[in-house]
Amino acid sequence: MPHSPSSIDVTRLASWQALAAHRDQLDDFSLRQAFAEDPQRFATFSLNDCGLFLDYSKNLIDSRTRELLVGLAREAGLAQAIRDLFDGALVNASERRPALHTALRRPIGDRVLVDGVDVMPEVQRVLNRMSELVGKVHNGLWRGYTEKPITDVVNIGIGGSFLGPQLVSEALLPFAQRGVRCHYLANIDGSSFHELAAKLRAETTLFIVSSKTFNTLETLKNAQAARSWYLAQGGSEAELHRHFMAVSSNREAAMAFGIREENILPMWDWVGGRYSLWSAIGLPIAMSIGISNFKELLAGAYRMDEHFQSAPFERNMPVLLALLGIWYGNFWGAQSQAILPYDHYLRNITKHLQQLDMESNGKRVRQDGSPVTTASGPVIWGGVGCNGQHAYHQLLHQGTQLIPADFIVPVSSYNPVADHHQWLFANCLSQSQALMLGKSRDEAEAELRSQGLGEDQVQRLAPHKVIPGNRPSNTLVLERVSPGRLGALIGLYEHKVFAQSAIWGTNAFDQWGVELGKQLGQGVYARLVGSAKDAAEDGSTQGLIDFFRGRHRG
Repeated sequence: MPHSPSSIDVTRLASWQALAAHRDQLDDFSLRQAFAEDPQRFATFSLNDCGLFLDYSKNLIDSRTRELLVGLAREAGLAQAIRDLFDGALVNASERRPALHTALRRPIGDRVLVDGVDVMPEVQRVLNRMSELVGKVHNGLWRGYTEKPITDVVNIGIGGSFLGPQLVSEALLPFAQRGVRCHYLANIDGSSFHELAAKLRAETTLFIVSSKTFNTLETLKNAQAARSWYLAQGGSEAELHRHFMAVSSNREAAMAFGIREENILPMWDWVGGRYSLWSAIGLPIAMSIGISNFKELLAGAYRMDEHFQSAPFERNMPVLLALLGIWYGNFWGAQSQAILPYDHYLRNITKHLQQLDMESNGKRVRQDGSPVTTASGPVIWGGVGCNGQHAYHQLLHQGTQLIPADFIVPVSSYNPVADHHQWLFANCLSQSQALMLGKSRDEAEAELRSQGLGEDQVQRLAPHKVIPGNRPSNTLVLERVSPGRLGALIGLYEHKVFAQSAIWGTNAFDQWGVELGKQLGQGVYARLVGSAKDAAEDGSTQGLIDFFRGRHRG
């Protein structure tokens, strides 16, 4: 019988013990041999849904592995956890909140209750308000203080208020509307603001301050810098409402900053920052690609929501990715996961997935506060595939660590140049193939002999040419990066992360570790500027404060 996912020690389950024994049996498993012996392996371990094709045949698994992993998901109560997520249960136990980002992409007519109140009418009201605002900007009806139309929209935010919207805006650049350029400001480093401001004119710039609480330090400081810049460029307090909007749950703080009430779009406690691009936090996305394309993005994510809820675990894309991650992290000792997009427009998907995965699953206790007894979330890293091939792919191929990789690649390019895209796609496939096949000692020696080298040289060089292979990877293929497919892709990883947390029994929706750094930062700042005279809590921090104060100018 399935257990409550928040209270169990997953390592004590019979299915976990069966997987541990099975892992020992696969110690000599060879992917080369598996493909040679089973002509149907690709068909067995691949699926096509929601506009995404997933090939997971290059994993250290057989049919029994999949059966046992699915058994773990069932025994750990994943089916109930999925129902709880979509039904608005308090899946964020530490903060006593639901996590209903999925409500943001549900169609008109659906009902979602939070504390007995249907939130869907409010979700639709905000989406309609976004439509109005986007229409005004795109039609030249929103004008600045000199009556010129808005040409540039700057989103000021950080974390989830920045990474997701930036990813989507860049990934869907081919869908960008003419006449409006979108920019993102997150870093508190003054150089970032300086470089952006140099590209803008205050009279035609609209700033969107995106902060759920409206007290995030980096966002507030950048918003204040933007306000001062606007005034210095000739703008007035009276016309501030033409150039500043906010997306926040703290309406009072936004109004105190000087933003008009009608220029504030709400955020809700039941939407976490890293899951918020589907909400009004996605306003800069809609400003960039238009509201109809934004709705297609939502529709793609909704299709993945439906798949996650209805597909059997054996053919459930998020569940399979989650289980493979658990297989490698908990049974093979993998400590990181590489995300390798072979598409320029998807170059920042790794950054978004870093926050999504590591902020969600970087936890050491379960929902009930008891310690986890196995590794939880991995380190997520990577970057654009072709660039990585000439850099860190070396570690993937010949390093001592086992690092599973996800390759993401579209079939078609929006900007074809000669045969570039064919080569791009070929590189993607050849890298996953090389990770799987490797190069044996015999093959290395034969290759060197074919080059005419003497036997002494062959024996000297052969060890350096051996590539162990048997390195696992998934390949996700999109026909083309479109709003609907991108929505499904992001939703896929959201649900993968949640499924893992449900099996481990951890909370994917809080981030208390992030909060500690913010709290300590206040004290460090006070000592840097001299408003606090007491010493820091430790000698290292105090020594660095003294070093800064002794040398800082300006």
